[in-house]
Amino acid sequence: MSAAADFEQIDRDGRRTLAFSGDLALSRIGDLPKRLEGISGFDTIDLSKVGRLDTVGAWLVHRAAADNDAKVEGASEEATHLIDRVAAADKPVKMRPDRRGAFVLALDRMGAATIRTGQTMIGLLGFLGAIVMATGALIRNPRRFRGHATIQQFEVVGVDALAIVGLMSFLIGIVIAQQGAVQLRQFGAEVYTINLIGRLTIRELGVLMTAIMVAGRSGSAFAAQIGTMKLTEEVAALRTIGVSPVEALVLPRMIATTFLMPLLGFYAMIVAIFGGGLFCWVGLGIPPITFLQRINEVVPMTDLWVGLTKAPVFGAIIALSGCFQGMQVEGNSEQVGLRTTAAVVQAIFMVIVLDAFFAVFFTAIGWA
Repeated sequence: MSAAADFEQIDRDGRRTLAFSGDLALSRIGDLPKRLEGISGFDTIDLSKVGRLDTVGAWLVHRAAADNDAKVEGASEEATHLIDRVAAADKPVKMRPDRRGAFVLALDRMGAATIRTGQTMIGLLGFLGAIVMATGALIRNPRRFRGHATIQQFEVVGVDALAIVGLMSFLIGIVIAQQGAVQLRQFGAEVYTINLIGRLTIRELGVLMTAIMVAGRSGSAFAAQIGTMKLTEEVAALRTIGVSPVEALVLPRMIATTFLMPLLGFYAMIVAIFGGGLFCWVGLGIPPITFLQRINEVVPMTDLWVGLTKAPVFGAIIALSGCFQGMQVEGNSEQVGLRTTAAVVQAIFMVIVLDAFFAVFFTAIGWA
């Protein structure tokens, strides 16, 4: 049976020793802490007669030694290790952090954001390299291509998105026509509303708004799906059985989004023109035949090529961002939401940046 914790004071050659005995454990300490309150002036703590020592007992020994600058002797290896761990944790804790100036805090946040951005860009480049390597392996061995998964993603990214993309494009066409007509009416040039609708939807807004919609719809879904699979260790299971997660999960989504974005963009252009044409017919009295003839006259074919050239690049960026953020999920389910949000924000930001780059590039080569 374990003995209750106790102590005695011993004088040895002018040195005072505090000798503990019994079990220095929570269940056997009793009123020992209260009895130790008035004890001081000893040089050594002897633990040679101590049986069991837990964290509470180690804390009592550490505090007694620290308060009297005493040396601990006779402790076992396990007891010494526990006392050292308790001593390492005995540090003052600030209830409130140090106040920092607004300028220093702003610099700190800017620096942290810059570091995160750099790390994300490096991670995206590495992830893109993994996709290129997986694509090369797939080309060398076409039998590994997952056709059913790719077709399923074609349906999810493309077919299921037709309704929302069509509604959005139809309304955007009406808004462009209405706002353009209001401004041009001041100069008696309502007919040029057709020019505005045609060039703006075909060259810029048709593909750009479709990309934003796909980023919010499909990019977030990619991040959430892959992130959940990482939490449930399905991705690790794929690696265990020798299946590349990039080939099985990323490439079908990348292929589907890249190839379907031009089709969705073209579909959005047609629907937006239809919406603008409907407003011109009802609100401005311009017949559909006249509207289509005017569109054919004022919209150069280069505008269509510009829009369709940007579309697959936007699709690849959206899929890359969504899959990358999904692969970064780890720890807990909260990460799924955070990474999904990051995927949408990152994809939309990169799409807008690339759109600005394309605008400058096509103007430089004469496709203005």
